[in-house]
Amino acid sequence: MNSLTEENYLKALFNLAGENGEASVNDLSRHLGIKMPTVTSMMKKLAEKKLVHYESYKPVRLTDKGKKEAGLIVRKHRLTEMYLVEKMGFGWEEVHDIAEQIEHIQSPAFFDKMDQLLGFPKLDPHGAVIPDKNGKLAWISYHRLTDCRAGDTVRLCAVVHGSSDFLLFLNNRGIRLGLRLKIRSVEAFDGSMVLTYDGRQETLSATAGERLLVEKAK
Repeated sequence: MNSLTEENYLKALFNLAGENGEASVNDLSRHLGIKMPTVTSMMKKLAEKKLVHYESYKPVRLTDKGKKEAGLIVRKHRLTEMYLVEKMGFGWEEVHDIAEQIEHIQSPAFFDKMDQLLGFPKLDPHGAVIPDKNGKLAWISYHRLTDCRAGDTVRLCAVVHGSSDFLLFLNNRGIRLGLRLKIRSVEAFDGSMVLTYDGRQETLSATAGERLLVEKAK
């Protein structure tokens, strides 16, 4: 059994690696707010457990065993977030820290029941894909809002780097998953966008737009 700290490293690597499957020690250090030597020491420890491929000065990759274990931790986290929102009435901005604690429970039956009660959801409250019971993730390709152009109409599908402050920022502007957004203009200087939706108009910075993943509206 892995320690809570090891599980947090595996989950961070899983989330950072994305589809290309690798991330640098420096990326992990910044993401976790932990000094590089400490991260390097943990990568060596995880390599001894056959959970990562690690070589000095090269990107770190999860092994097949590591991918499965990391995917199952992420599954527990995202299922918990969905349960808190759908069954307990929490806001999407409130659930991350609670899920951080619950994801370390070592009871597959507990999370299988949660999955069943939710009707086997594919996505969490922020639009992220929930890995399956084998820890496998079906990647979905979306566009960042900042990659879109004036005149496009898009549907908001997911939020990345969704801190509670950012999610509250979206709440205050009535921005939620599934929303159709019409891009009226894009400022050449700073990439800020004027959007219309639900009978209102808002200007979003490029910093906010980079965190919103969208698809072209049909």
